[in-house]
Amino acid sequence: MAAIRPATVEDAWPIAEVNVRSWQSAYQGLLPEVYLRDLSVEGRAARWQRILADPANQGDILVLVEDGALLGFTAVDRIRGELRAIYLAPERWGTGLGRLLHDTAVAALRDAGHREATLWVLDSNERAQRFYAAAGWVPDGAQKSDTMPGEDVLLSETRYRIDLVTG
Repeated sequence: MAAIRPATVEDAWPIAEVNVRSWQSAYQGLLPEVYLRDLSVEGRAARWQRILADPANQGDILVLVEDGALLGFTAVDRIRGELRAIYLAPERWGTGLGRLLHDTAVAALRDAGHREATLWVLDSNERAQRFYAAAGWVPDGAQKSDTMPGEDVLLSETRYRIDLVTG
């Protein structure tokens, strides 16, 4: 049975593994192949270790564990009322575990006192757009563009919003 709990520093490596694998699957054809191929679990693990060691992030990263294996995670910003990330092992997509992570993240934002929340979705990521729309998120008209670090690739994103009181 799957359980969700706050992440610890010891989760840095398995979070990085899920992070890299899910990026390589979810963004295939959306981001440069060389960029995805060169994603490093080691590099991501070091980054996650720093994030998880920072007391300011306590409670903002939650992990989904089943039978002792970390299968996914979500990150929220309880101060800003933002859902920052949901990543799940690709072989578990479509099983309802992503929705479980989502609902837990939304509950954390609601429990932090927010009446609404936001998130950003890559414009070309139709799978994520469908996932969030099915959960009640709607585009609010805000958009941003940025260039990928080290790449000459423009990323365009749309902000989505959800009412945490009625949604």
